[in-house]
Amino acid sequence: MLRHRPVTGPVHNIVVAVTGASGSIYALQVVRRLLASEQTERIALIFTSTAIEVAREEGVEIPLSDPRIESLDNNDMFASPASGSASWDAMIVIPCSMGTLGRIASGISGDLVGRAADVMLKERRPLVIVPRETPLNTIHLRNMATLSECGAVIAPACPSFYSHPATVEELCATVADRVVTLLGIGEPEYRWGGK
Repeated sequence: MLRHRPVTGPVHNIVVAVTGASGSIYALQVVRRLLASEQTERIALIFTSTAIEVAREEGVEIPLSDPRIESLDNNDMFASPASGSASWDAMIVIPCSMGTLGRIASGISGDLVGRAADVMLKERRPLVIVPRETPLNTIHLRNMATLSECGAVIAPACPSFYSHPATVEELCATVADRVVTLLGIGEPEYRWGGK
């Protein structure tokens, strides 16, 4: 069974793909956490066209003013994340629509998001998929199993409640925190406090 290479060295250059599933707030919080870390040198930020519409509908705006963020056109197949020889260390797809997940699982590289994910898998680099859908049908589950078998980490957007979040932002932050720490970046803010 294929697995991605373990995160042993520093992760500095990260591709963040935002797709058309509901939950743009998760992407915003992941980008904020990545920018707050001194470990992050560059972020390639890719929005699908539907992601832009959903973020607007949900009232979420991801600031692009930080010089470490490079906003890429999802149709630009010449952008550096499309090449295995580029120096991108890891990729997060958040939130990940079932359509995007299915295309990645099938190896369809019809846009930059799909191609960048394909590069992560073929180069055995960390790929974190954050699906945001419910309920899940059998096709969704099989596609997730396929990606897991190929080395991707499937981290559903399932917030935790043991931190006693008082706001929606605090609740969603438990997902963003978990996603970023999966790449070995920063220390988790939300930990189980039980015995």
